[in-house]
Amino acid sequence: MCSPFPPGRSVKTALLLATVPTLSSPHFLAPAIIAAATEAQNRLVIVLFSRLFNDRGSRWDDVHDLLSFVYVQATKVAQDLGKILLHVDVVLRGMHASVPDIEDGVDKVFRVRGDAIAAELPLSLATVRQTYVQRDEDVVVGIEPSSPTEGTKPTLYPVVALGGTFDHLHAGHKILLSMALWITGEKIIVGVTDDALLKNKSNKDVLENITTRKYHVRQFMELFVPGLVYDVVSINDVYGPTGSDPNIQALVVSHETLSGAHAIASHRESHSLPALKPFVIDVISHNSSKLDPSDLQMIKDTKISSTFIREWIVNQEQTVS
Repeated sequence: MCSPFPPGRSVKTALLLATVPTLSSPHFLAPAIIAAATEAQNRLVIVLFSRLFNDRGSRWDDVHDLLSFVYVQATKVAQDLGKILLHVDVVLRGMHASVPDIEDGVDKVFRVRGDAIAAELPLSLATVRQTYVQRDEDVVVGIEPSSPTEGTKPTLYPVVALGGTFDHLHAGHKILLSMALWITGEKIIVGVTDDALLKNKSNKDVLENITTRKYHVRQFMELFVPGLVYDVVSINDVYGPTGSDPNIQALVVSHETLSGAHAIASHRESHSLPALKPFVIDVISHNSSKLDPSDLQMIKDTKISSTFIREWIVNQEQTVS
């Protein structure tokens, strides 16, 4: 019998679809993540479905730890295979949400054997090769227990701001952006450091220009949470729009940029601007008490930084020449 799918070919873009019943680190997905990250050559999009994602704005720490686990799993596989520039995107969707459209198409879809996804697959994936990967049977998958807070309205802020360089957009950046989007109700403002302020960066010759960096930030945000207002602006100081915009309610920063948050708070107070609700995250945390020792070690072993990526690019260019 002839296969309805096209013959085997290289997988430039892979799509992994799976459901998660809890917000605990999804160890049972590890085989599927490894398989998809191994075959993907240019891009891997991981879409996780759960009733716990039906409403954004709650379970901040749990969502952060889940994203960190999945990103580190996929990034570690890619790095071990020398695919430092593999683009990995993790998207969270409610149980009955649609599968997002993937720009430039998908070459192969990965699923978890026995996993039932409520969302109807788009027609564009009907003829795409599919592989079913056995889940890790040694991992017991539970069901999220009900809690006293279940059913309460999540906390969303109409306007949320954050900033950064966002060079060679990687897992750390995407977790930062994802967590900001997780609490955004209407509009997100992202300040991207202008080229003029980056002259002292290491390996600046391979640093992406401001136009490219802003484009990648916007592209990811539109994928993670469609339908918001995205204001991606160039900034020439630590404040950016937070220095003058009275309509911003929340500010998302990493521990590395916490000093900037303090400066913004002082500036807004001195200019009679409303105080911002600060949200501080570890972009990739190896100190979380919720992660087991193997996860912590994997995070420590995975190099996730723009500096590392630029060094790798320069080394590759020197090797070729």
